[in-house]
Amino acid sequence: MAQVTLKGNPVQVGGTLPATGSQAPAFTLVDATLTDTSLKDFAGQRKVLNIFPSIDTPTCATSVRTFNAQASALENTIVLCISADLPFAQTRFCGAEGLDNVKTLSTLRGRDFHDTYGVSINDGPLAGLTARAVIVLDENDTVLHTELVPEIADEPNYEAALNALN
Repeated sequence: MAQVTLKGNPVQVGGTLPATGSQAPAFTLVDATLTDTSLKDFAGQRKVLNIFPSIDTPTCATSVRTFNAQASALENTIVLCISADLPFAQTRFCGAEGLDNVKTLSTLRGRDFHDTYGVSINDGPLAGLTARAVIVLDENDTVLHTELVPEIADEPNYEAALNALN
């Protein structure tokens, strides 16, 4: 279990982030068409997992916009934006913003992802959602970089995540 903060207040986060150099755990989440989508569906591609509480918060929305802007310059790389939001909300947001360089995935059917990936917010007002984290995987799903953002209201370190792909 880890601890982060939300606007300075301590929040307990369950599970453990996958270690750098380890094999990423398998997962199955739900895509924009309500189709179960697994990590295996992205085999052979490098992956940036942009994990956050809700697309309807300013910092989360900024992270999706920022990774969307960077994604087109990344060779053989897909950015997966993962939250507990319903696929309808994720699709609405990306459509309204014109974001087409990222793929959204929901933990709607795949709540085990929260603990398996060490991002389960266990207490406080956001209990049940995912903490803000970035996990970068190579084309073989080896973990290259992890960041559990210490303050949920802060943006992740985009530069460190993207540099892991170089």
